[in-house]
Amino acid sequence: MTRQESTVIQTLDTHDIDQHAMAQEGWALHYEQLSAGKFAGRLQQVRLPEVTLLREDTNLALRQRGKLNEGVYGFAMALLDSKPLFFNGQRVPAHAIMCGKGDEVDLTTPAHFSLIALVVERSLLNPLWERMYQKPLAHWLEKQLVLPTTDVKAQNLRDLQLAVFAQASVLDQRQSDPQAVRQLRDEILMEWLEALPPQVDTSELPSLERRKKLVDRACELMMGHADEPLSILEVCSRVGTSRRKLNYCFQDVLGTTPVKYLKTLRLNGVRRALRQAPAGASIQDIASHWGFWHLSQFAQDYKRLFGELPSHTLNQHSH
Repeated sequence: MTRQESTVIQTLDTHDIDQHAMAQEGWALHYEQLSAGKFAGRLQQVRLPEVTLLREDTNLALRQRGKLNEGVYGFAMALLDSKPLFFNGQRVPAHAIMCGKGDEVDLTTPAHFSLIALVVERSLLNPLWERMYQKPLAHWLEKQLVLPTTDVKAQNLRDLQLAVFAQASVLDQRQSDPQAVRQLRDEILMEWLEALPPQVDTSELPSLERRKKLVDRACELMMGHADEPLSILEVCSRVGTSRRKLNYCFQDVLGTTPVKYLKTLRLNGVRRALRQAPAGASIQDIASHWGFWHLSQFAQDYKRLFGELPSHTLNQHSH
């Protein structure tokens, strides 16, 4: 991990998803690895008064869940249009902005993905919104939404955010003039707000939220029995849905099947347990705690996902 630290801009390279999640200071985020390979990520953050700008580059498919600070709103967009991308159970089309209150983040990203984002405190956004639109902050910002924008506005936003990263490092070296920093902040914040559509339709939200709740309930149930995985029929029975509907909801919310997703979650659980295990810990005990009883098959599946054998993970972290 390498870090260049300063008052305005910070860059961090990571090779561990937990370290990557924890590096986002003040935010409680948890990442799961969904595609095969060794993780590599980069985080660039520009901290301005009441605003944080972020660029995140990751090489593997991930699910990111958690919370940002209290009293903040987030706006995010893929740096390059890429699929499949899901935000709070909604498919994200090209040139779309993901936005909402920071009390819940749920983002499933593909491999080789780059994201730009802006997080703004309510204390700054509220008066600015009222000045710009002559009305109170839009109620839909309390939800988690995917909003369309034009390809021109999307590209302008991407170009400006990358330019701000470059300018922030120059300002940083000059011990930043407060007026210049405020101008930079206001320019990028206005660009995000002006990229939002003039009208927002939230009529689809209740059905999207129901699908996501069903998936979240199924995940909680499956993870609550990780040592003795429930059959999909048992899960369906307990959450009160058909197998077909459960499959459809998982595909719609996460772009995968319940069986595949659960197995990947359990493998992530084993990896965390191996990394935290004391010297002399038994791989067999840890694997069976996560419902893997056939050790040679487990070792193959583990290596396929993480690019190393369980014994390598254990030995690396128990010294």
